[in-house]
Formats: sequence, C-alpha cells, structure tokens
Amino acid sequence: MKRLGLILLRVFTAFDWPLLAILMMFAALGLTVMHSAVGGTDWRFAEQSRNFIIAFFAMWTMALIPPKLLMKLALPFYVVGVVLLLGVEFFGETSKGATRWLNLGVTRIQPSEMMKIAVPMMLAWYFQRHEGAVRIRDFLAAAAMLAAPFGLIVLQPDLGTALLVFGAGFFVIYFAGLSFKLLVPVMLAGVIGIGTLVYYEDQLCEPDVNWVVLHDYQKHRVCTLLNPSSDPLGKGFHTIQSMIAVGSGGVYGKGYMKGTQTHLDFIPERTTDFIFAVYAEEFGLYGGIAILVLYGLMMARGLTIASRASSQFGRLLAGALTMMLFIYVFVNVGMVTGILPVVGVPLPFMSYGGTALFTMGIAFGIMMSISRHRSVKT
Repeated sequence: MKRLGLILLRVFTAFDWPLLAILMMFAALGLTVMHSAVGGTDWRFAEQSRNFIIAFFAMWTMALIPPKLLMKLALPFYVVGVVLLLGVEFFGETSKGATRWLNLGVTRIQPSEMMKIAVPMMLAWYFQRHEGAVRIRDFLAAAAMLAAPFGLIVLQPDLGTALLVFGAGFFVIYFAGLSFKLLVPVMLAGVIGIGTLVYYEDQLCEPDVNWVVLHDYQKHRVCTLLNPSSDPLGKGFHTIQSMIAVGSGGVYGKGYMKGTQTHLDFIPERTTDFIFAVYAEEFGLYGGIAILVLYGLMMARGLTIASRASSQFGRLLAGALTMMLFIYVFVNVGMVTGILPVVGVPLPFMSYGGTALFTMGIAFGIMMSISRHRSVKT
C-alpha cells in the first residue's frame, strides 16, 4: 500500500494543475466540435479520442523527466533530428508534391515534427551554457543552428512547419537577450515588402512572374489571399468558404450541429486546418472570443511557468514553447478568417490529427516538468 501511495503521489505531483485544467477543457471542447464536424461518432471521432489519450500519456511521461536530464538530451536530440531531415532530403518519400516522410523500414516518420521541440531545446541548452556571458557571436551561432533545420524543412516544402520551427527557435534567441533594435530593420523591410506586394498585386501575381524564393503553389496562396475572388472555385475556394462560415455564425452562432456550411460540405478540410470555421459558425462571435480567451489563459500560464523557472534553460524553453502555441493559434485563425495565406497549420487541441497532438503533448509535458522542478537548482 505504501508503494502504491508513493506511485500515486508521483503521478499527481507531476502535473501543473492549472495548466492541466485548461488542457482538459480543450480536450472536451475539441472532441465536442469534432463530433459536429464529422456529423457523429465515426472513425475520425474515435481516432481523435485515441489521439488525446496518447497525447496525455506523452505529456505525463515528459512531466516526469527533470529539466537537468532534458538538457543532457538536447544536443543528441537536435543532431538526430538534423540527420533525419538530411535523410528526408536524399531518401524521403514524396506525397502530393512534398517530400516530408522518411521510411525506416518498420515505420514511417516525419522528422520535421520533432524539430518543433528539438530546436528550442538545443538553443535553450546553448544559451544555458553561455549564461551571463552572451556575445554577438553566440547569437550568430544560434541563428546558424536555427537556419539549418529551417532551410531543410522549407526545401521539402513544408512552409507551415518551417514557420513553427523558426518561431520557436527565434523566441529562444529573443528571450536570451537579443536587442529589439536589431529587429527594427527586419520589421521595416517586412512592412515595405508587404506594402509593395499589395500595391503591385496585379503585376506580381501574373502567371509568368517567378517569385524565385517561393514555389508556384505558395505564390498562388499569397495572391489568393490578396484577392480570393480571382479564383473562387480553385485556389480561393478554401478562403472564401471559411470566411462565409465564420461570418454566417453571427454574434451568437447557429447552434451546435446546425452549421449549414459544415454539414452541407462547403467547408474544405473541416476536421483539420479549418476546424475553427466549424466552431465559429456554430458558436458565433461570443464563442470565438471565449476560445481565444482560453488560449490566452493557457499562454499566460506558460509564461508564468517560464518566469518562475529555476534555470536559464527552463525559462527559455518554457517561454519558446508557449510562444509556439501563440504562432499555432495566430496563423490558423488568421488563415481561416482570410488575413493570412493558407499554410496548413492546425489549431491546437481542436484540429484532427495525432502527430500535432502528440507534439503539443510533449511540449506541455516539458512545461509541467519545468514547473514541477522550479524550486530545484538545475
């Protein structure tokens, strides 16, 4: 009995209870919306339920691993990830025009997913080693560590995952002390670039204009964002239909299981990338605000854990993983509402898919580990 009590104590003390409470609310909400999106309890609903269970155990497992051990795993985890990305580049399997998978014989993996965790872990470990003596060359070295996996993922091409990996890594570098003044020229260049694109849209979106840095399908997504009606039955169909669904929900929504855009099959990819359109149509503006507030509470808890961490490694890693959640939500809601191009980023804990849920489970397990060991010097 005493041994059982110790095991139960270890299980319960592994969790950060405020964060777990928010995650449980998202699990209930995610399955509720998925039930409506698929129109019942078909195989997709059953699989998503299983995915939540797997993600929960992944989170619990990571919560039991102390940050000191995570630091030791950071370098080999990163190196293995980069090697696997190189394997994808040379030996990967191509599907739907993208080479993202690597067949290991017994299973098939997508190495880019692990880099969402490996990159911020590696950079947090690096800055932990240079704590108190960070120089310009350290930021340059960190940028190179970030650029390598980011470039390999862009080549697949997988712009959505590349954006998330870049964001998670960038926030580690920023939280480590990167001066905001150095970002001003980059932000200014971005504003000028976007302004130029909007002003010269008609000329730049001509079929014979090559954007060099982007693939043709990525160029079409940007041009469709600027003018969805230019191809309403093709490239612009996703954006137009999702915007119609969000707008038709009004202030109060049409009611659960009563979304016409959803159940008449007008919303494309309604269980994955466009699940927010299903939610907004049925629960309206108030429902949309409520879920954004819930995400806000989750991010606030993550930043609180980061601020209370006992080491530089814990602070940087928890902060970066929290901001990665922000990027997930901002990009997904932005592309569903028509303010960002469609890049295939799921909505955390809402979209169907086991890989993204597993990754988020690991990320939040790491944050719980940092929270649990905040009083232990690592």
